[in-house]
Amino acid sequence: MKTIHTILFLLLVITLPAQELFPGEGFAFNDEVLPRIDITMDPSDLHIMWDPANHNKDVHYPATFVMSDGVEEDIVENVGVRLRGNTSLLSPKKSIKISFNEYEQGRTYKGLDKMNINGEHNDPSIIRSKLCWDLCEEMEIPASRSNHVQLYINGDYYGVYINVEHIDEEFVELRFGGEGNLYKCLWPGTLEYLGSDPDLYKVQSGGRRIYELKTNEEEDDYSDLAHFIDVLNNTPDEALQCELEKVFNVQDYLKSIALDILTGNWDGPIYNKNNFYLYHNPRTGKFEYIPYDLDNTFGIRWFGEWATRNIYNWAPDGEPRPIYNRIMQNDTYRKQFTYYMSQFLNGPFNETAFFDQMDDLKAMIQDAVASDPYYPLSYGFSISDFSNSYTQGLPSANHVPMGIKEYISDRRASALAQLDDTDTPPIINHVRNTIPSVNQEIVITARVEDESTPSVTVHYTIDGAEFATATMYDDGNHQDGAANDGTFGIVLPSINQTGTLDYYIEANDDTSNTNRSPFCELRTIAVVNTLPLYINEFMSRNETTIADPFGEFDDWIELYNGGDEPIYLGDKFLTDNLDNPDKWQMPDTSIQAGAFLIIWADNDPEQGPLHADFRLSGDGEAVGIFDSDGASIDMVEFGAMEDDEALGRLPNGTGAIQQVSPTPGASNEPLTSIQSLQAAVGISVFPNPSSGQFDLVIDNTNGASFSVRIADQLGRQVWAKKVQNSHSFAEQIALPNQASGLYFLIVRKEDGAVYTERIVLE
Repeated sequence: MKTIHTILFLLLVITLPAQELFPGEGFAFNDEVLPRIDITMDPSDLHIMWDPANHNKDVHYPATFVMSDGVEEDIVENVGVRLRGNTSLLSPKKSIKISFNEYEQGRTYKGLDKMNINGEHNDPSIIRSKLCWDLCEEMEIPASRSNHVQLYINGDYYGVYINVEHIDEEFVELRFGGEGNLYKCLWPGTLEYLGSDPDLYKVQSGGRRIYELKTNEEEDDYSDLAHFIDVLNNTPDEALQCELEKVFNVQDYLKSIALDILTGNWDGPIYNKNNFYLYHNPRTGKFEYIPYDLDNTFGIRWFGEWATRNIYNWAPDGEPRPIYNRIMQNDTYRKQFTYYMSQFLNGPFNETAFFDQMDDLKAMIQDAVASDPYYPLSYGFSISDFSNSYTQGLPSANHVPMGIKEYISDRRASALAQLDDTDTPPIINHVRNTIPSVNQEIVITARVEDESTPSVTVHYTIDGAEFATATMYDDGNHQDGAANDGTFGIVLPSINQTGTLDYYIEANDDTSNTNRSPFCELRTIAVVNTLPLYINEFMSRNETTIADPFGEFDDWIELYNGGDEPIYLGDKFLTDNLDNPDKWQMPDTSIQAGAFLIIWADNDPEQGPLHADFRLSGDGEAVGIFDSDGASIDMVEFGAMEDDEALGRLPNGTGAIQQVSPTPGASNEPLTSIQSLQAAVGISVFPNPSSGQFDLVIDNTNGASFSVRIADQLGRQVWAKKVQNSHSFAEQIALPNQASGLYFLIVRKEDGAVYTERIVLE
């Protein structure tokens, strides 16, 4: 049988996740408090916006936005405000969309283009969708962040709302990287096969497309969606696992199926063929499923019975729902779904912890609900209804026949009774690898889940030679993240030649169940011979580590020439968007052999040739070096970073990316080996900044020998001295011929410890 190879040129991994699938709440989505949002707009605009005759007009009105959590306050002028929603437009308590980039193109607030402030008028508890979004994170389903907020417009209180993260380019860039096609799928989005012509899937309903492309709209190319739907509908049963996993992240979608069934989300793709997103991830070539609009849940019932419906037969009888039926009819996927359902029922959907979480949210918002002027207007809800809705149905509202806790108890009991008794083989997902040059180490990681602790191995061949096998570990020491977090990793040595490394991952559990990924093929890593120019170290949240020559603590990227000859940079490019390889042309200079160069990622190129026209995202992204033909020289991808955390290669250039001690402009060192000069060796440099003449004093208490050198941003040494067995060192240093800018003072002790300090010449 012929083996099929898939070359994944842009599939990268480092110690941290490739992107931040579950970014922190931050200020905008802080759910530990009840923030206040104020919108101030022209009263006449507000009147026009509220007029029912204008509800379906996609018109934004200028406003000022203020958000406060009681301690901090942000003000954003000139935002756009409009109503949002469908049936909710008929409700007195209307939902609001805030667009930060409506009048100032490219502007964001806390990384957000938009905010969705939802009225939740159907839900007397004002909590159901919030519970769903929280469950998504606990179930490891990439989804929107959310929090409760109090909304004021022109100083008037409009009530308690839920702020739900908008799903757009920023959303998918943050979680998946790249700029793939994002489709908003609305009723009647069955994902039925309509034919091979991609334009057939631009079919409309109600004046808009059922599958609405929200990114790359100018290209308007539906080929990827048409191919996915073709594979989903037309692949023979015996080949479904092989073919579907090439184009769809099935395992993560199985978690979303469990979420819909447990929460009773009938308004999604499985039952009502409505309200979901599909994103074609360019880094993996697979579609990702993204949940959307989760308010009709936890017993909200306009029809049907959701607390006891069979978990293996949840779609409507006799209607096409291939995204559910084809998957659940596959024995392997049914077992994997059963595993996830069992994990959730005994984890986040367990009544004890879940009820405590609900009670905390209820206590936080109830006083604000009591004074919400719009809360009673749709269904006559009272504050007593608010309280009762957590435990019992409301006779006054036919669509709320069950309390939330009542629904959860019934759903959990029925699901546990319906679960298959099965032993699921280990589930392998999120397989990633670095793309190395000939002298770089190769990192491979995978997420592996099982009831027991599985044994995981990688089987690989170089240029078709005999397969070798290496054990993968989940111990925190093999580029696998934290110990025992379910991610297994291995660092393979460089192959020191151009060629290909083909591999698959195998996992076995303690009952001799086995699984492999890819299921029917090999993954291929193309090892290329590139210039020895590396992204060696970087920092995306530089708060105090190093200031640029203008005294600004900007993000930075350290380049390193690991070769024996100078490398000219002027015909090469640096980018934070791998789909735009020529984003920023590097300066007209060369980096010397063995030297380091700092590029300031500050989106401030007018400050000089070493200042790039982009910033790094503290939530994670990709950075690459490309030549003038668009060929990759080096690239890294990273997740969220802490303040003043540095990631770099150990050893320089060729090693795997990992957390290192910050050494901008100097050789990378393990996390524990670098200390500040002031704390470790009692250094003082004054004045600093200086005109090129300054005093250097070092109090070396242990009397050990050490060397001192000063280097410029290209790593070129401009001054050096060795000090033998001295308890103190004092010298006046003059650098009259050096240009103004940033320099590095580096002290290396005889035991190998390295200390760095920054010097600025004016």
